[in-house]
Amino acid sequence: MKIVSIIQARMSSTRLPGKVLLEAAGQPLLIHMLERISRCPVLDEVWVATSKEEDDDPIAEAVAHSGYSVFRGSLNNVLSRFYDIGSQTKADVIVRLTGDCPLHDPKIIDRVIDFYLTHCEEFDYVSNVLPPSYPDGLDTEVFTFQLLADAYQNATSPFDLEHVVPYIRRISKENGRRGNFAGPANFSHLRWTLDEPEDYQLIKEVYEDLYRTNHEFGWLDVLAWITQDPRRLTLNSKHERNVDTRDIDTSQFQENI
Repeated sequence: MKIVSIIQARMSSTRLPGKVLLEAAGQPLLIHMLERISRCPVLDEVWVATSKEEDDDPIAEAVAHSGYSVFRGSLNNVLSRFYDIGSQTKADVIVRLTGDCPLHDPKIIDRVIDFYLTHCEEFDYVSNVLPPSYPDGLDTEVFTFQLLADAYQNATSPFDLEHVVPYIRRISKENGRRGNFAGPANFSHLRWTLDEPEDYQLIKEVYEDLYRTNHEFGWLDVLAWITQDPRRLTLNSKHERNVDTRDIDTSQFQENI
């Protein structure tokens, strides 16, 4: 099966404008993320999906300049961007990531994909967020291109079109084909995503301390770094994880290490 990862990214964040191109350790965080994701051995292709709007020109330019693949489509219909990339690349499996996760670990992505491949007769959508157990910012969603095509052809609400996976999650849940990959323990209270100024402060410090000596630091390295100093644990702790509990199906919680 051909496995294609798509990272959605935009400049028009309301809380932290231009967040994906904020810099740490000498380069934009989105490029750091692409370097990390590209080390995932099971991915055949990695794409950034941004919009055709002028505001997103810097994203397209930065990604292309760094030698990565970029696709530009509708600003609000992100679902169509994913479908167009999947069609163009002839993908069998889509791995959805978001550009506000610059600390993502390719080993976690690999494990979620492997869980999907092991259970592909049982599930057509697998994630590590329903319910979450990894720190916020390591979210990974894996689903079939067929399920993506179903969403593209049938989803109509602006919410479904903008957020890509709500329709996919509902259909896979209704069909009893939704699975979840859980971490070794519950670290979901930790916030490593990039959405607020305090998030950037934390992530920038991570890169300044870890990247310079180890370009391939993993999530366990970040966990060790954070727990070494109580101040680091509270840098962005006032911001809570955005979890829609209506969409969590604990009956499909799979314990994995």
